[in-house]
Amino acid sequence: MPRESRKARRERLRTIMERLAETYPDSRCSLDYQDSLQLTVATVLSAQCTDAAVNRATPALFARFRTAQDYAGASQEEMEEYLKSLNFFRNKSRSLIGLGRALVERHGGEVPVDLDALTQLPGVGRKTANVVLGVGFGIAEGVVVDTHVKRIAARLGMTREEDPEKIEQDLLKLLDESDRVIFTHRLIDHGRATCTARRPFCERCPVAHLCPTAPAAYRAVDSMVVPSTR
Repeated sequence: MPRESRKARRERLRTIMERLAETYPDSRCSLDYQDSLQLTVATVLSAQCTDAAVNRATPALFARFRTAQDYAGASQEEMEEYLKSLNFFRNKSRSLIGLGRALVERHGGEVPVDLDALTQLPGVGRKTANVVLGVGFGIAEGVVVDTHVKRIAARLGMTREEDPEKIEQDLLKLLDESDRVIFTHRLIDHGRATCTARRPFCERCPVAHLCPTAPAAYRAVDSMVVPSTR
């Protein structure tokens, strides 16, 4: 089978996005937040942790720590009390204190609207920075590559890379700027509901006929199936 051209992949991905939009019309960031600081903190905490667990921990955290100055002035012991239900809570406590201090010292206590500045903050990598820019500020400079996006992009034949930053570069060549933020949210929903890590449920997948790794029987059928989330 000849290798698919970039143009063909772009067209196929556009059709996939249309189908996923029909299946997951309400896709959005599943972290709870009210401002860019809360979004940054929640995204830092979501590393190696479910969004649901983060959302259980953040109400009390956000009630106590309202500004970058509050995080900067916290003790390690106090911060750990708020984060002890989360994986790697000690490291994350240090990151949030360092984050607060960096925001105060470098940015006047405000979250910067700049990818390079964000990635220089403690606990903030490229993925977190892309979330903050895309979700918090509506700037689709990059594509968020989490575990669901990495897995599904490979299964859909959109990348052969393993490194998240290289996967992101492949996706940037295929996605229109207007689709970059919602792309991640819809792939996350699809990964949770259907294209799971343990096994893909191709029999209920709305894009199986567009997926090169789906069994031939499903690739031969163009059916619109709304997947169960159970």
